[in-house]
Amino acid sequence: MKEYKYKINGNEYKVAIGEIEGNIAKIELNGTPYEVELEDQPKVSHVVKRVAPAASETTTAAPKPAAKKVAAAAGDFVIESPLPGTIKEIYVKEGQSVKAADVVCILEAMKMGNEIHAGKDGVVKSINVAKEDSVLEGTTIMVIG
Repeated sequence: MKEYKYKINGNEYKVAIGEIEGNIAKIELNGTPYEVELEDQPKVSHVVKRVAPAASETTTAAPKPAAKKVAAAAGDFVIESPLPGTIKEIYVKEGQSVKAADVVCILEAMKMGNEIHAGKDGVVKSINVAKEDSVLEGTTIMVIG
């Protein structure tokens, strides 16, 4: 007999399933025996657990290594990653003028796109990441001068 415990609306139930003949199952519910009519006869199924794809089956490229933190010159404003994630879009180029509220890139973290703003009026001096780069918290994304 297989035994199961269920909790439904705060009530605990102990169900033991005995033999099944045709569409009738013999069970015990909290120690009381019952015969239960099944709608369809149970089908035997085989569960196959796939641990990992073979090397030849991999279809996605390995993520790029995380970008590093970069030192900036005095007076420069460094845009750092606020959390670990992947750079999905870059909207500016080196040498481009930006305003503090401008969105300079999109950082995806936990399946959500996060807008990264320039934070300061100025000119983009360097872009230290590329699209699809993985970044850690505190990684230098750009430098605004």
